Amino acid sequence: MSAHDHHEEMHPPAPVWMYVVNFLVLVVLTIVTYFVATKDLGAMSTPVALGIAVVKAGLVVLFFMHVFESGPLTKLTIFSSLFMVAVLCGFFLVDYSTRNLEVLPPEETAPVVEKSAKS
Repeated sequence: MSAHDHHEEMHPPAPVWMYVVNFLVLVVLTIVTYFVATKDLGAMSTPVALGIAVVKAGLVVLFFMHVFESGPLTKLTIFSSLFMVAVLCGFFLVDYSTRNLEVLPPEETAPVVEKSAKS
């Protein structure tokens, strides 16, 4: 039995134009991120920036890490891991938002007691 008898089915390499288009989309999203950061969106600044970052990360994972041509078990593993991270972040945010964090302003802090030197 030869060493070459057992081989896996290989996917054909992805076309170069796909990587070029993906790169251009990432560049455009980076420019959009810059312009969003220069605008005052108030409380929506962080969610918009995170949304753009998630899209960019998804493109990198799908195309540059070849997940789009992987098998279903690989896709299931990746997406279930992302789902668990989202659930844990959700638990953290629920816990953090229900805490009563009262911080005293600087002028209302406890007085400093100085020790007097014994004469």
